[in-house]
Amino acid sequence: MLPIAPMMVEHRIIERMIGLLRDEAQKLQQGKKPDAVFIDTAVDFIRIYADATHHGKEEEILFRELKKKQLSAEHTAQMEDLTHDHVIGRKTTAELVAAKDRYFQGDVAALKIIIEKMVFLGDFYPKHIAKEDKNFFVPIMKYFTPAEQQAMLIEGQIFDRKMIHKKYDSLVGKIEQEHQINPPKRQLNWLDYM
Repeated sequence: MLPIAPMMVEHRIIERMIGLLRDEAQKLQQGKKPDAVFIDTAVDFIRIYADATHHGKEEEILFRELKKKQLSAEHTAQMEDLTHDHVIGRKTTAELVAAKDRYFQGDVAALKIIIEKMVFLGDFYPKHIAKEDKNFFVPIMKYFTPAEQQAMLIEGQIFDRKMIHKKYDSLVGKIEQEHQINPPKRQLNWLDYM
C-alpha cells in the first residue's frame, strides 16, 4: 500500500463532514439559529482529524521526506501551495470559533461571519482535496523507493496511534488549567513510547 492511500481515505471522511458544514451554512442562510454543539463538533473534527491528524501526516511525514528530494519546480510549488492552504484552513477555523463565541455572548452580527466562514470552508476543502488527490499525491510517489514508501506508511500508522492520546492529554490539561490545577511534571515525553 502506498503511504498516500490512508490520506486519500481520510479525504473521503473529511468531505463528508464538509458536506454537513455546507448544509448547516445553507440552513443558517435560510434563518435557522446557529447550533453551538454542531459548530463545536465540526471545529473539533477539523482541528483534530483534518488538521492535526491528516495535515499532520502530510506536513510531518510526507512533506518532510519530499524536502529531502530533488523535486521539480512544479512539485515544489504545489507543496508550498498545499502548506499555505493548511494555514488558511487553520486561520478560517479559528475565525469561525471566534464568531461563534461572539454570537453566543450576544453579538447577533457575528452570525454573518459564522455563515461566511462555514461557506468558505465548505468551498475551500473540496478544492484543497482535489489538488492533492488529482494533481499531487500520485505523481510525487515517483520520488520514493518502495522501501521509503513503506517506511512512511508505517510512520503514518504510528502517528495516527498517538493522536488520540495527544487529543485527550490536551483536553485534560485544559480542564486542569481551568480548575487551576498544575499538571504533573513529566521526565520524558510518554507519547514517544506509544
